[in-house]
Parts: sequence; structure tokens; C-alpha cells
Amino acid sequence: MTETDSTSGLKTIGLTPFIYCANQPLFHVSAGVPIGDALTQASDMLFLVKAFAEEAAYDKATDRHAWAAHYLAAMSKAVIDDVVKVLSHQPSVDRNYGHG
Repeated sequence: MTETDSTSGLKTIGLTPFIYCANQPLFHVSAGVPIGDALTQASDMLFLVKAFAEEAAYDKATDRHAWAAHYLAAMSKAVIDDVVKVLSHQPSVDRNYGHG
């Protein structure tokens, strides 16, 4: 993924939890991952979510594909939410005039 000048160097902040046990997050997104790399991974996971969900719709004998899709969707959402937190805290820059 190609990052624009305004997002190059931005990294995940690691504040987004996912998969809860007894009302406590079991996992968090790791801090310090370049956001382009993080979004690429989220896209790959969502591709698998789609494939597993489709298989789950056709294979009524087992729920393994549905559970795989569930967990991958939770991880993907957490990564995207963490990136959004980073991007929402960046000052907006007017590309024509160089100021916010």
C-alpha cells in the first residue's frame, strides 16, 4: 500500500482491544506498526472473512468457518479502528496552501 505524505511515518497506537474474556480484552492491536502495513493485513484478513462466511453459508454440517470468520472479522475491525484513531488525531493539511 502506498502511503501519502500526510500518513507516511504514522504507526498504530495499540489502544484497540479485541476478543474479550470475562469483560477484559484478551488481545490488543500492537503499537508501532506502519499504518499501511496494518491496513494491508486487515484487507487480507477481510478477504478470508468473506471466503469463510461464504463457505459457512453453504456448509451447514459445521460452524468452523463461521467461527474463523468471526475471529478474523474482530481482528480486522480492531486494526482498522486503531488506524482510524491515529488518523483522526492528525492535523488536516490543505494540500494547496500547506496549512490546516
